[in-house]
Formats: sequence, C-alpha cells, structure tokens
Amino acid sequence: MQGLEPIEKKRGSGLPWLVGLVILAGLALCFTAVPGKVKRSLVEIFAAKPTAAALDQKDVYRQAEVRIRSEMVEKQERFDKEIADLKKELEESQKKEADNKPRPLTHKGPAGDVTDVRKLRSGIPFISEVILDSGGIASAERVDEASFTASYQLQLRLPQAAKTMVELEKSNQKLAKILPGLPALIEKAEVSPFFEKIYQEKVTRIRRDANSLNEILTKHNLYDCETILNLRKANGQRVFFLQAEMDVVADGSDGDRLPVMPSEIVNSTFYQPFTSYGWKKLGTAANPMIAGMQGRINAAEKELAAAATPAARKAWLRERISELKRGIEDLKARSFLIAEYDPFIVIPVSLLTSSDPSAPKAGDYAVVIHEEKIYPAIVGDGGPSFKVGEASLRMAKELNPKSSPYNRPVSDLKVSYLVFCGSREPINIPPDYEKWRQKCYDHLKEMGGLGEGYQLHQWEDRLPKPVPVPPLIPAPPAAAAPAPGAAPE
Repeated sequence: MQGLEPIEKKRGSGLPWLVGLVILAGLALCFTAVPGKVKRSLVEIFAAKPTAAALDQKDVYRQAEVRIRSEMVEKQERFDKEIADLKKELEESQKKEADNKPRPLTHKGPAGDVTDVRKLRSGIPFISEVILDSGGIASAERVDEASFTASYQLQLRLPQAAKTMVELEKSNQKLAKILPGLPALIEKAEVSPFFEKIYQEKVTRIRRDANSLNEILTKHNLYDCETILNLRKANGQRVFFLQAEMDVVADGSDGDRLPVMPSEIVNSTFYQPFTSYGWKKLGTAANPMIAGMQGRINAAEKELAAAATPAARKAWLRERISELKRGIEDLKARSFLIAEYDPFIVIPVSLLTSSDPSAPKAGDYAVVIHEEKIYPAIVGDGGPSFKVGEASLRMAKELNPKSSPYNRPVSDLKVSYLVFCGSREPINIPPDYEKWRQKCYDHLKEMGGLGEGYQLHQWEDRLPKPVPVPPLIPAPPAAAAPAPGAAPE
C-alpha cells in the first residue's frame, strides 16, 4: 500500500537464530517422516501466493506500528522541550535571585584608588562572574593567553532631547503660565547640536576612564541634561533654552568690591580666583588672592633650590611658578565676579568658545526659572564640556538655603535656563543687578512677557560696604604771637 513508510529494522529484531534452526530442522523432519499426502499439502501451502485479506491485515499491522512509533517520538520531543523550559526557568530564577541579593560593603580606599571594581561608581549595577572551565596541564595553560581572561562591559542608553511642551512640563507644570509665549516658540524650536555633542563628551570620558578602571562619571552626572533647544524670537534673536539640574560654583574674586577674603580661601590651592566674565580693574585695592598665590610661589622656589628635589619635580615646579606669576598679573589688571555674592550661571566652555551664533557667550543676559520663581542673571563662567546645569553660590542659595559648594540646590532636572544670545554689553563692567533685571525683563517681553502674577526676582547687593571714616575736626588756628613792643590786646 502506498503512503506507508518502511519499518526500520533494528539489530536483534525477529526470531533468534537458534529458534530458526529448530524450525528448519522440524520442517526437514516433516518432509522425511510424514506421509506423501501431507508432504504435498505443506508444499502447496508454502508455494501458494498470499491472499488479499492476508496482505490487508499485514498492512494494518505496519500502519499501526508506524503510528505508535510516531506518537512515541512526539511524546519524547514534548518531554525534552518541557525539561529544557524548566531548566531555563530555573537558571533565570537563580540569576535574578543572585542579582537581587545584597552585596557586602567593602572598605573604601584612599581617594583615587579603586579597591573593588563594584565601586567604580555608585548608582551603576555591577554584575561580576567567575567562569571555570577544564584545561590542560598548568605549564601549558600558563603560556596560553586564552586560559586566563577578563571582560568588562558597560551598557548605557543615550537619552533623547525633550522637545515638546508636554515633555518640558513634566519638569515644571507652570512653564506655560510663567512664559505664555513659550509654547509657540517651542513648536518651531530645533534641538541644539550641542545636546548631542555634550553627551558624546560624556561617553568619551566614560570610555577613557573605563579603559583604565578609573572611577567613571556617575549616573547622576550622565543624565544631567533634559534638553537643549534653539528658540527664535519674533525679531529673529536666538534664545538658548536648557533644561537641567543645578550644581554649585564658588569661584571668583575682586579686590575693588571685596578686598578681604577668609584665609582658608586665600590659601586654598583649589579655589579659582577667576571667572570667564571679567572687566578692567577700576580701583587700587589689591586682589586678596594675590597674597596666597605669592606664598605658593615662595614655597615652590624654596623647594626648587633644594638639592634633594628630583629633576622631574623641579620641571613641574618651574611650570607652576610661571603659571602663578601669570595669574598674579591678571589679578592686578582685571576684576572678576564673586560666586558668593553675584548671581550668574555657568555654561560649558565648549559652548562659550564656539563660533555658533546659537551658543551663549560670557556676559549674555540670562534667566533662571525654578518652580514659580524667575531670576535674572548673566552668563558668568565656563565649566567642564561634559557637564551642564551650574550656577553661582548666590543663585544656588536663593533656590535652596542649604546649598553649599558640596550640596547642590536642585538634583532633579527641574531648572530652566534661558540665555539671550548676543545680548552681552560691548564692554564688560562691574555687576549692576538692577540693570541686569531690566535687561532680562525687556528680553522676556520680546518673547511674550511674563504671565499674570509673575515678576522677576530683585537681587540685593550683599557685598560688605566699607565703614565710612568720619572726617577729622580741624584744630582751631593758633593765636599769632604779638610783635615785639606791641601792646597786648
């Protein structure tokens, strides 16, 4: 019959060979011992062709065997699949349990040392695994590079820029009420190429530090920028819009306005007396930071003169002395913003030095919006190219009184920075907070103004004022001596 698969013969199937010999012997005996009539009947039986009924019955048996064998194979396959699925589920459950299991804290080594790769940076889940395999003899494995290997893989997702009011209002629901003209500008806005460049700077830094197993950028500082948009006013002026967090900058000095500063700042090797925004020095009072820089020069020259100082160290000292002397000359000629007293924002240096007309520049007027408050400011300093969202200590304390150089005022991406590109004055001058407020108000008015009930913050000048010295009372003129011989009056 067609459609039936041949039944596969297996070794050992059929009658055993001994039984076969017994049957043949029996047949031979029959042909020799039985009567001739019986012999003829046996011959007829074996010589006769099988009937149709017999063939049909044989095919039925073959079909049944094929069906049974097929069902057994299917059952075996289903059983194997169920076992594989259960094994996979068990492995995934064990892996998940291991990932969620709290790991013991390790002692943190000195600054700059990594004593545990899981401490490369907090906030990043670190999964480590030691895989063992069978190898050859030790002398062979010792010289085989593939016998002892390690891999270190970081996985991170680069964010997309927020570019609609719906997305922006997830950070501040009041934006459209504070700036009624903003939604129309956002509709035509373009994502700034600086958004991608800043994140590429972050990735470059992470790759560099990961290659040397240094502490890498924190997850917090990786995702510190929600968006950078290029807006256009009706008059064509560009507006740089940044949504980010706020970190604190505490730099700057000005002998004319603050001739005395705490000794811990004056003698600090970390405090920066300069800001990107500066102006020609107007007064005669020396910058207080000069004394500390001169002290470091004296110490460096003394170490340089010592015979025991290594040559490499001497080379570094000479470079350091030259750098400090250039800084002193700059402090003698110019004045700078003071982060503790002046409200300003910080923009990455890569933007401040860019020729792109949509990039902010030092001195451009700016506005900071947090919750329902609007603060006038200027772009006052440049920061790292891989980080955004920074402002002076004065600005930070206004948003959060607990702010300090070590405590940011806003950790969430809920601060809006607007910079009016090209708005800086032709000549830099000392801070004039009331002028800054009026200029920022005018720029906001050109893009729809402030919403009902909102107004710009008014900064107070908190710089210590010199105590006026009362004028000396002139002594009465001495009486003239009488001329010789003259009568007394």
